[in-house]
Amino acid sequence: MGIFAFLFVGLIAGWLAGLITGGRGFGIIGDIIVGVLAALVGGHILGWFGIFTYGMIGSIAAAIVGAVILLSLIRLVKRA
Repeated sequence: MGIFAFLFVGLIAGWLAGLITGGRGFGIIGDIIVGVLAALVGGHILGWFGIFTYGMIGSIAAAIVGAVILLSLIRLVKRA
């Protein structure tokens, strides 16, 4: 996957996870950063359960799972 595709997946995942968790988001750069980190987190978490994703849709799905988890943790820390 090229760098632009990776950034696109990060942007989509960060934006959708923000909608799912009911947040305002972190802006376009923040959403990309959260999405890219979430793609790594989501890939590892799904890998632990023996679920492997392929292609653009699979990458976005794994990134969304990771982004929801990551955003939930960020909001939990911000409240404390």
